Amino acid sequence: MIDVLIAGAGPNGLMLACELALAGVHPVVLERHHTPTGEPRANGLVGQVVRLLDRRGLYTRLTGDSNPPAPLPSFTFGAFPLDLTMLADNPHYVIGVPQARLEATLAARATELGVDIRRGHRVTGFHQDEDQVNVNLSDGTELSCRFLVGADGGHSTVRRLADIGFPGVTEDRSVSRTATVTVPASHLDPDTGGLLIPGYGRLTPFQHTRTPHGLITWAPFPGRPAILSTKEWPDTPVTDDTPMDLAELRASAARVLGADLPLALDGPGLLRRLTSGNTRIADRYRSGRVLLAGDAAHVHPAIGGPGLNLGLQDVANLGWKLAATVHGWAPDGLLDTYETERRPVAERVVMSTQAQSALIGPGDEITGLRQLFAELLRKPEVTGHIAALMSGADVSYPAEPADPLAGRTAPDVIVHGEHGPVRLAELTRTARPLLLDSTATFAETAAPWRDRVDVVTGKLEGTTASALLVRPDGFVAWSAGDAATLRSALTRFFGGPAAGAGQGRNRP
Repeated sequence: MIDVLIAGAGPNGLMLACELALAGVHPVVLERHHTPTGEPRANGLVGQVVRLLDRRGLYTRLTGDSNPPAPLPSFTFGAFPLDLTMLADNPHYVIGVPQARLEATLAARATELGVDIRRGHRVTGFHQDEDQVNVNLSDGTELSCRFLVGADGGHSTVRRLADIGFPGVTEDRSVSRTATVTVPASHLDPDTGGLLIPGYGRLTPFQHTRTPHGLITWAPFPGRPAILSTKEWPDTPVTDDTPMDLAELRASAARVLGADLPLALDGPGLLRRLTSGNTRIADRYRSGRVLLAGDAAHVHPAIGGPGLNLGLQDVANLGWKLAATVHGWAPDGLLDTYETERRPVAERVVMSTQAQSALIGPGDEITGLRQLFAELLRKPEVTGHIAALMSGADVSYPAEPADPLAGRTAPDVIVHGEHGPVRLAELTRTARPLLLDSTATFAETAAPWRDRVDVVTGKLEGTTASALLVRPDGFVAWSAGDAATLRSALTRFFGGPAAGAGQGRNRP
């Protein structure tokens, strides 16, 4: 029997497969497409997910940079530039890689870990009982698994078959147009990479620019075709009955800018029109042995690029809890905390994208709102609050007992042990829980959990805590209390002590 069957070989499904494989669980990934589509989708990863990928050894694979990720000095929120240099602790990270490359990297890593990826297979039905899920496939065969996870996108078949509601709203007034293009050399600003448009002025690169007539974005990605996007709110509805051509995008850009921008297609790349947008969250993330992840659980506007930050951290949260349940040591209710911890995060992402969508809208009243908002963004505390919201650095899970670190992403500590300094990101490649202890007094307390929890001793740099218990998803489960509170945290997250306690790994 298959431990976990994952429907969907997008980034979320593949990342979940990697997390499960690291935890000793054997997943199978089903993908309806016979080969990767290569369709242009997300253009990068934004937020704390960059730190997560670093902690799995994937950051260097994606970027070619062996140095730790560094926060970005600026970003954008609702077509406002965010000056992140004013923040003492900037939480905003970015990896500028296309989704196709991310999927290829995750697929290669999953294959290294022994994950079985089966392409050309589509889920058509299932029935479950207390012990397993029997899944029907499009080729007429059936597979049995302990758990089924739908990571099959916003139109999820698994969600529909599980009869899980997907409440929300469809906004059908806006029209977005996007293409990979070139512009005449005379229109390029060699100093910034932006555009110089006669009759309008300078268009800043990688910045949503709002005018009274719409939104426009110019993204000259290094080493790949530049992307031009527009967004309008026309009085007359636009349909997708006919394919978009370049003339349509050029006309849209002229309406938004009030000036003409000559364009040419850059190869056979992206040429797309979207005439509506959905904002929805599944009314539950779990139905028995069936769970949802990524876009199957939530969809929202793409503004600000939060989708992969949300989805990949969802599966990092789900992976170790699902593995613990498969292995049989999960405490009661652990798997249900996937929804209780992650659904509120989805709600905040929806709030953020809806707020940004409102700020970019047309009309004089929105212009007035933007003038006020621009004043607020001059305050570091406001910019810091928004940066934390967009990056996911403000995520805080319930902790018992409450303390300043428990429930939050672990800081990037450096452990100075007998073999020299080592970054937390290097210690978390195995996705095992970690007890970091500078006092060398808590190892005995953790000994009964050493089959599940690694102990690392040494001086901790980068935190005021003398000890940290770090979950596999990189969140702090406990920070230096006493032996009793550590024992409680170990039991709460990693189950009861093992028989024959004391066998396990001690990592210097």
